[in-house]
Amino acid sequence: MDFTECYRDTVSSVAAAARAGCKERVRRLIRRGFSVDSRDNRGWNALHEAAAAGSKDCVREILSAAADSSRGCRAYVDTLTHEGETACYLAAQRGHLAVVRLLLKAHANINQPTNDLSCPLYAAVDGGHKEVVDLLISRGAEVNGTHTASCWTCLHQAVYKGHTEIVRKLITVCHLEALDDHKITPLFLAAEYGQLECLEILVNAGANVNAQADDLATPLLIASQEGHEGCVHVLLDHGADPNLACSSDWPQLPIHAAAEFGHCRILERLIAVTDRVCDRGVGMVSPLYVAVREQSNSVELLLREGYSPDAQDCTDILGIRSPLSFALLVISYEPYSESARLLIAAGASLSEMEWIHVLATERTDLLQLILKHRWIPRPESLSSTPSRGDWTEGRTALKLQELRELVCVALGQVRFAACWLPLLLKAGLEPSLLLQPKMMEEADSEVLNYLLGFVNWSILSLPLKHILDRRQAEKTWASWPNFEPVPSLSHLCRLQVREVLGSDVLMRTDAVQQLPVPSQLHSYLQFRDIQEPTYTHSPSPPMSERIDGYRRTHRHSHVV
Repeated sequence: MDFTECYRDTVSSVAAAARAGCKERVRRLIRRGFSVDSRDNRGWNALHEAAAAGSKDCVREILSAAADSSRGCRAYVDTLTHEGETACYLAAQRGHLAVVRLLLKAHANINQPTNDLSCPLYAAVDGGHKEVVDLLISRGAEVNGTHTASCWTCLHQAVYKGHTEIVRKLITVCHLEALDDHKITPLFLAAEYGQLECLEILVNAGANVNAQADDLATPLLIASQEGHEGCVHVLLDHGADPNLACSSDWPQLPIHAAAEFGHCRILERLIAVTDRVCDRGVGMVSPLYVAVREQSNSVELLLREGYSPDAQDCTDILGIRSPLSFALLVISYEPYSESARLLIAAGASLSEMEWIHVLATERTDLLQLILKHRWIPRPESLSSTPSRGDWTEGRTALKLQELRELVCVALGQVRFAACWLPLLLKAGLEPSLLLQPKMMEEADSEVLNYLLGFVNWSILSLPLKHILDRRQAEKTWASWPNFEPVPSLSHLCRLQVREVLGSDVLMRTDAVQQLPVPSQLHSYLQFRDIQEPTYTHSPSPPMSERIDGYRRTHRHSHVV
């Protein structure tokens, strides 16, 4: 530490004169018998002060006096401060070329390390003092030594600081592939810190563009992560491998780094050269996963470039089934993230866990988003493989498995039925799919009446009728007055119209407007006269609790 400002009076008279560059005063003090070796509280003597100040004349006077002493000049010139610094080190650190030359002539140790393992050459490199660097190299300074706790060489430091002219000099004498304690090369540092010109110098000198650090990271990965576009282009143009795995934990590639941090221009370049096996390949991880995690603007670009919104199942690698399930788990104060919106719009598959996020809540924003991009076909028209007819009006049809899991989760989330039931029925879900014992047992009166309003309640199965009779007797269900033993003819007629057209066509298209009936009946034929239930329950618990509860209590069964 430098205590000179706090303790000026601890500096010797000769040292003070040397610091000021007063050659004549230094000479007079020496002649009067003042010592050139008195130390201050940093361990500095007069020679250290003169060298640090760049006063060649004072250095010469002090060295001359030391030569006449019993200690001798050679021993004196390498006197160390408390930090292990020599006068040569201090002069090199500050770029005092003439002083360094004079000290070397006095046989200063050119490679004397400091306490923190620095040396005169490393200090000159750090300060960008090229002439001093040239002098020290010409006088035989060790160029490949490791310095500091990180074991950097002078070439590492020159690249880190962006001293391009010094880098040009050092590549002629240094090991290009020198490694620090993390096996990082100078070229890796250039890529990491965006030192483009230094990177070009090293590449053109033959440095390995695919050198991997201890953790398998490559220069291309780190440049992609840090957003250094120019470095990425240089590396790729000189043979950097974009498909080289950069992690031992999972097959991370440079494209993942660019996607994670939203560096879209870099991502575009990497998309063009990265093997698409990372998109859907088993044992791989789609870059969509990391883009979703950071909610970056890379999601839209990846989807636009054809990356699958479903990617691969990464449960074994990341503990995540799909990008959409990950997007829905990302903490947000909104009902869904922008990533979730993009994935749903791109046709991401909806599994049981996604439907829990959609239906196990009083919020309907996510369900409305899904219904904006997906439509519910009639069950009998579905197969496991979507056909060309499953796309219409900019929307795709739910697949058979998606519909099965939608109904299954809905029956497990009856407490929220007042929220999701009207939306699903208006979107064309076949009401009979929900006529299950669980719905009849748990739905409150308004929800149950709303559902029954879409069916012929007079022909319910006996088990379902028994549930209704029991609930009515227990006064846990009060039927609507119009639920007569025999439904009205008009209600039966609209049920027949729906049977012919199908719930999906009747509810989601304008087919009813094409029928030869008075326009006043259009609303009735689409069941818009049925009063929607109101949600009266308390706010729902956190989603994680809802998912855990569903897993504990629900037995999966297909009703479609």
